[in-house]
Amino acid sequence: MFKEIELKLAPEKAFDKLFIDDLVLKIEKLHLTYVEKIEIVKRSIDARKQPIIYLLKIRIFLKTNLENNNLLETVEPNLNFELSKNPNSVNTKKIAIIGFGPAGIFAAFQLLEMGFKPIVIERGKKIKERRRDLAELNKKIIVNNESNYCFGEGGAGTYSDGKLYTRSKKRGNVKKVLQTFVKYGADTDILVNTHPHIGTNKLPAIIENMRESILAHGGEIFFESKLTNFKINNNIISEIEINGNNLMAVDEIILATGHSARDIFELLHSKQIKIEPKSFALGVRIEHPQMLIDKIQYKQELRGDYLPPAAYSLVTQASGCGVFSFCMCPGGIIAPASTNQNETVVNGWSPSKRNGEFANSGMVVTVEEKHWQPLFGQGNLAALEFQKMIEKKAFDTSNSIIAPAQRVEDFIQKKISKNLPKCSYLPGIQSHDLDSILPPFISKSLKEGLIQFGKQLYGYRTNEAILVGVESRTSSPVRIPRNKETMRHVQIKNLIPCGEGAGYAGGIVSAAIDGILCALACEYNN
Repeated sequence: MFKEIELKLAPEKAFDKLFIDDLVLKIEKLHLTYVEKIEIVKRSIDARKQPIIYLLKIRIFLKTNLENNNLLETVEPNLNFELSKNPNSVNTKKIAIIGFGPAGIFAAFQLLEMGFKPIVIERGKKIKERRRDLAELNKKIIVNNESNYCFGEGGAGTYSDGKLYTRSKKRGNVKKVLQTFVKYGADTDILVNTHPHIGTNKLPAIIENMRESILAHGGEIFFESKLTNFKINNNIISEIEINGNNLMAVDEIILATGHSARDIFELLHSKQIKIEPKSFALGVRIEHPQMLIDKIQYKQELRGDYLPPAAYSLVTQASGCGVFSFCMCPGGIIAPASTNQNETVVNGWSPSKRNGEFANSGMVVTVEEKHWQPLFGQGNLAALEFQKMIEKKAFDTSNSIIAPAQRVEDFIQKKISKNLPKCSYLPGIQSHDLDSILPPFISKSLKEGLIQFGKQLYGYRTNEAILVGVESRTSSPVRIPRNKETMRHVQIKNLIPCGEGAGYAGGIVSAAIDGILCALACEYNN
């Protein structure tokens, strides 16, 4: 039995649990002996006016032996996966999950809960080996095509900050996803904060714990195992080929390979399996000093000890295109997201404390068929080819993943930056005219968008800020079409396209939810 109330608190009190408990008891005129527990359900910050406040939703649980109270009665659902210790004891389907990112991980958990044995095929390496390859990428500018920020245990999600905010609440149980992360090591604050965030420094250990749980309950995970081919009979995939030679018979395939597995899109296309081009977004990373963003958002010189590093979310229309911030990282760094030695791609992430010197965000423009069609036609891979073209042009500026960069005001004024400010991108940056890399419609839209954002957030448009190119992996440029009811491919009966790479998710939580839904589809005959 519980009741919910809302509180408005000063920042210095919003995390003081003892103060909050005492305040709740006073407001509700309750004695502690009648209360089972007081729980913070949601915490958000309101910085629109001074003074800045936190908004808290509080749930008060009364002891169940009380009589004649007016609190609402409810039963909290069980949100933990109940993993089978003997998978396949009843369900004998051989189900392969291709990819061990958020979609693949949560598909594996769901299969175990259903009594199936998940067989995970992951092209990249385990966390510890992957870390070494990331060090080589950042320090020696060497890209490992199979082990990088996009490929490897945990997928792109492991090293893309751990942002858990999603709008996919109607598609599945967000709370179950969040509680699963908590179970395996995430801070309980992710259950409360409006924009939950784990942090790239903490995610690897959490992913390792998830992997060990899947193995302990009978699942199998094969690393450095790349799907290279498959056999099709009567629109059913009967066997998959791993690393060019090993064959594995399968009954079902959950294809959760992520938005950067271009070879998978090309394999499907070569097999005449239906795929289609999909709109995505492309642009740059913008980086400001975090202190400047704090000052803009909090309207005070110093943030102080009780406010988090400030974030922002920006969106507008410019020259007929959508322009918006994407994957904003307070106190974060810009990271190399290339999956090939001949392309330059950037992304961003933050540690759990978000205590870095800089704030960065994708600043991107929507790319649609009207943009790629004149160059690449209407083929299934046309949007992908457009994406690859821009990444190659960024690479050609230095013949390495040293990234082209330009100060914000210089970009708007069409000036080459004579010098560049300090930047968090470890492989390094060099001054370059971004107009020579970005298509004209993107450059024009970005310039107009930045001018508008500078009016919305006074001080945002500044030469203290820098643009680093290119941010191109915002989402998949390909969709693998599936039946809405059965979740199966519209052509191949036992292929279940899943997650962000298939075009059905946009972040860790939505990918996890889609993984659960795709696993549930395995319970039904194809």
